[in-house]
Amino acid sequence: MTDASTLHLFEAYGVELEYMLVRRQDLSVLPAADQVLCEIAGEYASEVELGPLAWSNELVLHVIELKTNGPAPSLDPLPAAFQEDVGRINRLLEPLGGRLMPTGMHPWMDPAEEMRLWPHEYNPIYAAYHRIFDCRGHGWSNLQSVHLNLPFCGDDEFGRLHAAIRLLLPIMPALAASSPIVDRRLTGLLDTRLDFYRTNARRIPSITAGVVPEPVFSRGDYRQKILQRMYDDIRPHDPEGVLQQEFLNSRGAIARFDRNAIEIRVLDAQECPLADVAVCAAVAGVLRALVDRRWSGLDVQQSFATEPLQEIFLATTRDADRALVADRAYLEVFGLPAATCTAGEVWRHVSETVIRSSDSPEPSWAGALRKILDEGPLARRIANCLGNGAAMDRIGEVYLELCNCLAEGRMFSACSY
Repeated sequence: MTDASTLHLFEAYGVELEYMLVRRQDLSVLPAADQVLCEIAGEYASEVELGPLAWSNELVLHVIELKTNGPAPSLDPLPAAFQEDVGRINRLLEPLGGRLMPTGMHPWMDPAEEMRLWPHEYNPIYAAYHRIFDCRGHGWSNLQSVHLNLPFCGDDEFGRLHAAIRLLLPIMPALAASSPIVDRRLTGLLDTRLDFYRTNARRIPSITAGVVPEPVFSRGDYRQKILQRMYDDIRPHDPEGVLQQEFLNSRGAIARFDRNAIEIRVLDAQECPLADVAVCAAVAGVLRALVDRRWSGLDVQQSFATEPLQEIFLATTRDADRALVADRAYLEVFGLPAATCTAGEVWRHVSETVIRSSDSPEPSWAGALRKILDEGPLARRIANCLGNGAAMDRIGEVYLELCNCLAEGRMFSACSY
């Protein structure tokens, strides 16, 4: 997402989708993102702008990112735009024997053997990460996410938006979890990607902290209490300052003052762009309701300590929509008087409230959101399809179907597969 310095809250959206490149023959990872970008740009480029969208590289060669080419004024046209480019990339991959695979993690990739860093422009950044943290692990080289960028203008808007994001972030995995399998097995977690993500930089804890951001509501305090602390902590390992930039921050939502936006990072990639945008739309809609004080005031929203929010986040990382939320004060922030309910019930409540208040005709992604709310996040649908005895050949069949869902732009249903 490019500079949004003149944009106010919810005037635009930046969406970034990451997908895996895999071999058609056996769905193993295919380190060929540079070849795809070179085919379009005529050289080994790190980013190619293609109308409303852009394509870019990531840390490793088997991942490619599709993103809005600057702030998009509406989410509604994005499913079709992203789907068109998914098809375009799949056609470019055909001569290489490859295709795109969705979800938050590859189900049997071995990062120790198969990780290949991006070797072209920006390689010094990736090489520094690898030298300090060793990127031959699932938390670095086997994870695909969706980033949602939301703009703000000035300290007041930043503080209101950051407060709302801190509150909603702990239950985002209940909607977006799509990574129940690693190393050919069901892990017992529905969002295994986030479990790896929260510990991948444990050598320098201030980089990720507890994933849920600290209660900081001004740009000055954020720079002093979060960014400067990270830069100080990593400096002995990074004396040349390669990584002492805002992107070093690995919390679940990070301030990007270089473009006046907050970037949400806890959303797993879904089975198709329609589902990805549906999740982003639900998140953005509920955040807007929080910022507008629909259920609770700003003073209440900014009063929450980080630890209780982290407990909810860990529960939804494990159980997603069925995670039990027993924090009455937290539920009251969303207008729920109950003492306990599941994270899925919270989402149904807030989503219905937001949808009912909309005066616009039903958007393109509404049906996809209802499916997620009714049948559970993609991770649950995958796990339900496999059952308790997840044989390797069955996992392959399921992920082949997920590749087909991505190619065809349709939702995955465990009950019909």
